Amino acid sequence: MPWADLTRTTLLTLFFGAPLALTAWALLDAARRPRWAWALAERNQVLWMTLILMGVLLVCGGVLVSTWYLWRVRPVVAAAEEGRFPG
Repeated sequence: MPWADLTRTTLLTLFFGAPLALTAWALLDAARRPRWAWALAERNQVLWMTLILMGVLLVCGGVLVSTWYLWRVRPVVAAAEEGRFPG
C-alpha cells in the first residue's frame, strides 16, 4: 500500500500547491513588467500586484484574480511592452 499513500500525498500536494504556484507566477510576472508598459496598456501595476497579493489570503479569490490577470491583463501589457498596440 505505499503506492496509495504516495499517490494520495502527491495529489494533495498538487491540489494545495497549484493555487500558490499560480499566484506566485502572476505576481512575479506583474512585478517584472516595466511601468511604462503598464502605462501604455492603460493598466495599474500597483493595483494588480496588490490584488494578487491580497488574493493569497482568500484562495478562491486569489485563483480568480491571478487567472484573470494571466488571461486578460498580461497579454495586453506584454503587447505594449513589445510595441504592439491594438487598432
